[in-house]
Amino acid sequence: MLIHMQEGMNGFHGGSPSDGHHHCIRTSLAEWENARRVQLDFQSFFVPLQPVSESQEGDAAWLRSQMSRIIQFIKDWTLPVSIGTGALTYLVFALIPALDGAGGFFAPFLNEALPLFMFLVLYVTFCKVDFRKLVPVGWHFWIGIFQVAFVAAVVGMVLVIHATGRTLILLEAVLTCIIGPCASAAAVVTQKLGGDLEEMTTYTFLSNFICALLIPVCFPLIDPCAGMAFWNAFLLILYKVCMVLVVPMFLAYVTKHWQVLDGFYQWMIHVNDLSYYLWGCSLLIVSGTTVKNIVHADVTAGFLLLIAVLALLLCLIQFAVGRYVGHFFHSTVNAGQALGQKNTAFAIWIAYTYLNPLSSVGPGCYILWQNIINSVEIWQHGRAGQHRK
Repeated sequence: MLIHMQEGMNGFHGGSPSDGHHHCIRTSLAEWENARRVQLDFQSFFVPLQPVSESQEGDAAWLRSQMSRIIQFIKDWTLPVSIGTGALTYLVFALIPALDGAGGFFAPFLNEALPLFMFLVLYVTFCKVDFRKLVPVGWHFWIGIFQVAFVAAVVGMVLVIHATGRTLILLEAVLTCIIGPCASAAAVVTQKLGGDLEEMTTYTFLSNFICALLIPVCFPLIDPCAGMAFWNAFLLILYKVCMVLVVPMFLAYVTKHWQVLDGFYQWMIHVNDLSYYLWGCSLLIVSGTTVKNIVHADVTAGFLLLIAVLALLLCLIQFAVGRYVGHFFHSTVNAGQALGQKNTAFAIWIAYTYLNPLSSVGPGCYILWQNIINSVEIWQHGRAGQHRK
């Protein structure tokens, strides 16, 4: 095009104009105008991209804001979100025939993942504990005594009446609501209620040892393992329970005090709410397991309702007895949480693994009741604080 323009201009300046030369000039000018118009159109196509880029940044900021809200919602409502997600996930796999194969494939992995998550929750929790401040106090002894007494009463009832069938399932559900260790989250709730965090953490540590001894003794008595002597069953259950309850505390102590692992230790303790999210994952799995046991239960809805009501009564009794014991030591909040708030994820696991799977409905309902009580106590404590101001 530029060659044509150059030739046209040369003809215009260098010789007599002719129609061919004028035509060439007109053609060249027309092409130049067209090229210029195309260039302007090309530029006008990209000019609006600048504000679009800013708009995209705004959209990205909005998306980050929405994701932050979703994460905060999940964090604030971890209990119902985890329970609901676990229950819904199981129902989806159970009710859609095309997913039967996938459900059968993932089930063994989830069964192994549950004790792993419980192990990690305790490990991360105790990595943040100052072991030098774990000093037993008076109410620790009495709360431990009452827990052992409650367990002995239930096991004694099973042995005396030779419970079988639904009666045995009912008593096993009661036992799992009592024998479980104190929840690691109890220390957090205690702090919110103005209690002593160190005393609560100490009892959480002690209750894991109590539980690790009680379960191997009691479970072979009430539900003998087929073809296994008592001591063989005792050692097997002791090993598995200690792997979940005791080993993580020992490893946490090693991690905290071994200089070689200091880098890993510093990284882990600075991950915000790590144990909280691990706890949410364990709740997701146990809620799915509980729904599975309910769906496949060969019992009436009335029997399941009876288990739920008994779990409620046990929850109220244990909180009340704990607070009563704590009253004598000026540790009402601490002792109430110590006896009343249970590691229900662990309780569901041991029920499903060593007892009749349907007995896991008991601690499954206990999760709901203990968190309702905690919510009420926190609300009352906050209201009392406002009145004092």
